[in-house]
Amino acid sequence: MDLPITTIKLQNELDVVLAYKRTMQLSEFTGLPTAAQTKFATAVSEICRNVLEHVGEGAIKFSMVEVRHVLLLEAYITDRGRGIPHVQEILDRKYIPASGKGQGIYNSRKLVDHFQLESDFEKGTRIRLQKRIPANHPPINKAIIQGWADYFTHESDVSPYAEIKRQNMQLIELMEQLRVRTIEAEYQLQEIQHLNQELQSSNQEINALLQERENHNQELEKVNKTLDEFAQTVTHDLKAPLHNIRGLAEAVTDFLEENSVEEAQAVMPMIQLQVKRMDHLIRDVLAYSLTGRQQIQKKIVSTSELVYNVLTTLAIPEGLQIFVAEDLPEIEAEEIFLQQIFSNLLSNALKYHDLPGGSGNVWISAKRHPACWEFVVADDGPGIAPEDHEKVFELFETTSDVNHPDSTGIGLALVRKILQEKGERVWIESTGRGTAMHFTWPLSEETFPE
Repeated sequence: MDLPITTIKLQNELDVVLAYKRTMQLSEFTGLPTAAQTKFATAVSEICRNVLEHVGEGAIKFSMVEVRHVLLLEAYITDRGRGIPHVQEILDRKYIPASGKGQGIYNSRKLVDHFQLESDFEKGTRIRLQKRIPANHPPINKAIIQGWADYFTHESDVSPYAEIKRQNMQLIELMEQLRVRTIEAEYQLQEIQHLNQELQSSNQEINALLQERENHNQELEKVNKTLDEFAQTVTHDLKAPLHNIRGLAEAVTDFLEENSVEEAQAVMPMIQLQVKRMDHLIRDVLAYSLTGRQQIQKKIVSTSELVYNVLTTLAIPEGLQIFVAEDLPEIEAEEIFLQQIFSNLLSNALKYHDLPGGSGNVWISAKRHPACWEFVVADDGPGIAPEDHEKVFELFETTSDVNHPDSTGIGLALVRKILQEKGERVWIESTGRGTAMHFTWPLSEETFPE
């Protein structure tokens, strides 16, 4: 028996969240124990996220299969990327890439009953994850499976505001549970104590954010219509690392109960990566949501000095030269807005430069127009494909070839939102190698030093 249930295209973070949710629902429908549900959903989520990070898009198909009179819930994940070299060596832990790739595949295999991976150069990768259905499972036949498929097709959306509150409260509960479990297991695994400190720090930030949200509840109600679409997106994106942290934490607990300390240690880097991703996301979401809602006093800003100050906060790769034009203007403006704009544009130019031949360049310049100043942050890096020139400014969107742990897809959206509030614009010029990020600032706010 091989009966398909539902298929999901993997194109962005929201699809990873949906894949996790479908796995949990199907696991529950088939009678899998709670711990097994979480392990299977975590493994599926990790592989789906690998597809997005390393290829950009793919698909997952859920099916019910029968092998030698044993029922299995199957997730079949495919992509059309360049393939994975050294597959068997990675699975056998005989080869560990310097970039850290392969960790998700190795750990996901340990969370399922059957794992099959096929990868061909320039033909993509196919991964089959299967979980055994218990012998005392509920009734499962073609009609019931069709009912599941119909249910997923007509499942209603959840209120964004209600879902955010529920997920945040769930995260607080998770942090407390993990803290207690870490203390109980401290004598077996010292690394968990370090993880607990990091999670407590994240918990304090989330509590502060929740308190601030409660204090400004009336203001949120007034702007609810304009934030509705934004809240829906944030709900799903916060949900992904939250589910992964919960799943991995439960996996650690299971390993410790089985005295499998080595296996528990192997899951630690995955939890730390999810915590780091949640930390970056929370800070970027907060910056985005506050833009345009704060009354910030204007002051005389030397854009030349501001650019140099921003550069001191960034990690400049060896071999990359920065050229700042000497004629950058002084303007009257909200300094924090200009700082956010230059910080995001310069950070992207440094972060994604491929340094061909071990060297590269970044230029910052400005040009005066009748009604505005035009600033340019240009580089001679790999460039951005024309079809992505508008996409990169959308919230939570990145190009398909972006692979960086600090990328949240919010930076350029924040830049555009700031400039839209000022009645100005930002755009990209890139053909082949090199990218020039242009933005304008109103000339009416220009000033000249005495």
